[in-house]
Amino acid sequence: IRFILLQNRQGKTRLAKYYIPLEESEKHKVEYEVHRLVVNRDPKFTNFVEFRTHKVIYRRYAGLFFSLCVDITDNELAYLESIHLFVEILDHFFSNVCELDLVFNFHKVYLILDEFILAGELQETSKRAIIERMGELEKLE
Repeated sequence: IRFILLQNRQGKTRLAKYYIPLEESEKHKVEYEVHRLVVNRDPKFTNFVEFRTHKVIYRRYAGLFFSLCVDITDNELAYLESIHLFVEILDHFFSNVCELDLVFNFHKVYLILDEFILAGELQETSKRAIIERMGELEKLE
C-alpha cells in the first residue's frame, strides 16, 4: 500500500496516511487527483482505477471515499475487502461512525489504522483482535 485517503464528496481530506516519502506539495497534488478520479466515476464501473503507474482501489460509504493506492499487480478484491473491514472496525468502535467522528477523534482513527496496516502492509485482518487491542488502549487513557 502506497497511501490511504479518506475524503468527503467535496474533496476535503479527512485522513491521509502515506507509506512512501512524498513532498507536501506532491501530497496535495495526489489528493486532488485521486479525488477527481473517484468522485466523478460512474457507480456502474468497478472500484479499481489506474493512477499513474499504480492503481487506486476505492469504496464510497455515505459521503466518504476510502481510497487505497497499491501496486498494479496487487489483488484488487483483497484490498476492497480490507477497506470494508476497516469501515466495519470504525463502525464498531464509534458505534455507527460518521465524518465528524473521524474529524474529532482522528488520533483514534490513526491508532486503528496502525493496528490494521503497518508500513504499507496489511498487518492484522481479524476484526476481533483489533477491537480487543483498541479496548486495551482505551483502558490506558
